[in-house]
Amino acid sequence: MYAANLVHWWRATPSTELIWIFIGLAAQLLFSARFLVQRIATEKARASIIPATFWYFSFFGGLLLLAHSIYRADPVFILGQAAGLVVYSRNIYFIWLGKRAPSPAKVA
Repeated sequence: MYAANLVHWWRATPSTELIWIFIGLAAQLLFSARFLVQRIATEKARASIIPATFWYFSFFGGLLLLAHSIYRADPVFILGQAAGLVVYSRNIYFIWLGKRAPSPAKVA
């Protein structure tokens, strides 16, 4: 019975809707994977750290979730994801800034 309902739903759902469902699922996967990245880095370092990859996963996952929430016209989700993107962007900016800054040994 359940399989028949799933097949019916799949066939009845417009392709645009299915694409947005897959975008939402991919976004959630990216967004959740950032915690796995953070956990692996923390275990490796034996200290709590947040690697640059965490912020990239956060940004791209958040960006896709924002697109998904705009498509769904969900104002709460839109505001939440937009606010998060500001934080993720700022952290990525500082990461890039740190890579461009000369090290103290090279300045002397």
